[in-house]
Amino acid sequence: MGFLRIRTTVDERPGRLASLASALAARGGNILGLSVQSDADGTVDEFVADIPANPEIVRAALEAAGGRRVQVVPATAHELTDEPTRALLLASRLRSMPWRLPELLAELLRADDARWIYGEAVSDLPDPTQLVVPVAPRRAVRLRRAELPFTLTEAARAASFARLAQPATEQSGTERGVKLSDGVEVTVRPLTSIYREAVRDLHDRCSPESRRFRYFTSMPALPPRMFDRLCDRSRGHSLVAGHDGQVVAMANLMFTPDPGIAEMAFLVEDRWQGRGLGAGMARMLVRAARDLGYAEVRATMLSDNTRMRRLLISLGATLGYTEDPGVVEARLPVGTMASA
Repeated sequence: MGFLRIRTTVDERPGRLASLASALAARGGNILGLSVQSDADGTVDEFVADIPANPEIVRAALEAAGGRRVQVVPATAHELTDEPTRALLLASRLRSMPWRLPELLAELLRADDARWIYGEAVSDLPDPTQLVVPVAPRRAVRLRRAELPFTLTEAARAASFARLAQPATEQSGTERGVKLSDGVEVTVRPLTSIYREAVRDLHDRCSPESRRFRYFTSMPALPPRMFDRLCDRSRGHSLVAGHDGQVVAMANLMFTPDPGIAEMAFLVEDRWQGRGLGAGMARMLVRAARDLGYAEVRATMLSDNTRMRRLLISLGATLGYTEDPGVVEARLPVGTMASA
């Protein structure tokens, strides 16, 4: 049959990708391109393959190998270009012609249609064949693609691409001030080893319940090895909020082995809770995740942590129960929230 673009959702378990590749090989397929993306209910594997089999036979083979929602559409040799190179060339064109953003976004995501929209609310993939990319307040680009639904990873790519068409923002350095709901200002900085004693004191001042919500146990002190891991920039991005010489909150964004996914968690001193500090630091972490190329931020919390649940829902996260009925997982798409 020639070139095919094949997309399937798989469970996040070892060996799934190998099973799919074996199923394609058994039908005479030669995989020429592979992309692994994060999406709302699993990992999406996308192949470009030269395969003689009928699309229906390919679909049935991948479903038997564990694929879900398998979609097979025709592809061309032009789609075998190196994806990073193609994205960089499109970015170069956008910088010189920012008014062509819809057209170039459509080319980036191979969309069927792209156009400016004004004044419409932005939401995260309510219709998977439609993607709304925020550009400015009450202005966005709407993309449509009938054959292949958009993924969260593609939403993050589109949001990052759209930023190239916007004026450069002034860099504020590594220190940022945050004004809370009661008018008090705190200073947020990256977590480094110099805050070891201050973070220890933060744990001492937090109640056992606050520590239990953060660590799932009322950990009286943060082990040195865990503190060093939170400071390691190759493992994540962590922040501390300070006021009057004390660290009053800590927020952590940790990288995961899952493609395009990072995890965040918070510890806020009891007397600083409910004043907007956690929400402000959460937005900083989501922006950091966007700038680092992540598509989704997740947070795992105890089901009775109502304050954390309300905070994440206010940011646009969806909640779902895990295998443990006492544990809830929040999932927040980065592209839409961070751009808005």
